[in-house]
Amino acid sequence: MSAARGEAAAEEVRRVVETVFRMESPRLIAATARLVREIGTAEELAQDALVAALEQWPREGIPDRPGAWLMTAARRRAVDLVRRRERYARKLAVLGRDLETAPPAGDPAEDPAAVPDAEAIDDDLLRLLFVSCHPVLSPRSRITLTLKLLGGLSTAEIARAFLAAESAVAQRLVRAKRTLAEREVPFEVPVGEDRQARLGSVLEVVYLIFNEGYAATEGEDLVRPALCEEALRLARVLAGLMPQEPEVHGLAALLELQASRLAARTGPDGHPVLLRDQNRARWNRLLIARGFTALGRAEEAARGAPHGPYVLQAAIAASHAGAHRYEDTDWARIATLYGLLARQTPSPVVELNRAVALGMAEGPERGLALVDALTAQGALDGYHLLPSARGDLLARLGRGTEASAEFRRAAGLTRNARERALLLRRADEAADSDSASSEDK
Repeated sequence: MSAARGEAAAEEVRRVVETVFRMESPRLIAATARLVREIGTAEELAQDALVAALEQWPREGIPDRPGAWLMTAARRRAVDLVRRRERYARKLAVLGRDLETAPPAGDPAEDPAAVPDAEAIDDDLLRLLFVSCHPVLSPRSRITLTLKLLGGLSTAEIARAFLAAESAVAQRLVRAKRTLAEREVPFEVPVGEDRQARLGSVLEVVYLIFNEGYAATEGEDLVRPALCEEALRLARVLAGLMPQEPEVHGLAALLELQASRLAARTGPDGHPVLLRDQNRARWNRLLIARGFTALGRAEEAARGAPHGPYVLQAAIAASHAGAHRYEDTDWARIATLYGLLARQTPSPVVELNRAVALGMAEGPERGLALVDALTAQGALDGYHLLPSARGDLLARLGRGTEASAEFRRAAGLTRNARERALLLRRADEAADSDSASSEDK
């Protein structure tokens, strides 16, 4: 084999190793963290397995089960580490003549080469997800740690996704791991009331990741599909791990249905396309079908109990997905669902969405009255979608000059360049419509 062909083959093996590692790293970290009880150490052990693969696979060939190979390598290193710790602890106990009263350090006698079965891996992944989303961490830290450990994203990729400095993301990860260690957060899935309380944090993190991908807070792009894909993957994993939880299926349904519209949300030039103008032929019918299936599972798991917030939001998304044309949208049903959601999780943002739906179902005057009431409360000051919604209602009422001012105010509040451009365009269109009306008179 020529040197060039040898280098090409080695490069191909390296790409395979990196691809497999990215797919398997959450399982590797989860399985080793169960043994060593430290996320930082578990990450190092997973990286050690990656290095071993990079060294051995070019010489020995890619194994038939590369994921199992990596798991075995990582677990061997974890077991070795536990054994070294135990030997060290025993030596200390002997030196202190306290061997009989020393607490047991665990049982590492299992076969280190054995790959855990699927159920054990699922349990480990669930533990890792609950630890990554622990309430002792700030929401931003939970998102960052989840993307790192379970999304398999590098620090640089996370930094790009959130338009943050790589050093800042790295520091956030270090602080998060340190906090978990200092607070001695157990590597376990909580049970009972504690589980229900923590589940909300887990679902919120996945939801926030998706939302940042679906409507980027700032930057030049309206959507970041990679974040949506990671959140959707996490939601599917979670639904598989917790099949009896209605809200887990509700979140999965919501993300499937929302993701179905991604391709139609922007035009060829990257500019946003409003829901009413979207080409629904571009909506992903497979994702819509998956969303309806997940919603059905949520309703089945609920067994007649009142729907939670994610199931209600999924039902709203299903109402949009079920309408073949914008004009066919059942806005009355959507407004009712938002009303139920507002009772479950009172929020001015939910009330704003309900106002928009009522404005569509009962006329713009009705929606404008509710939006004006929200404006008077001041709870959404600085939230660009409030003046945007008000501008839309005013435009539908033929009050173009006022609508234009609202769209410009919204443009000044958003940090997303694409959204700002859309709002300014709508402001110009509203002003032009008023000028045209004046000329007609």
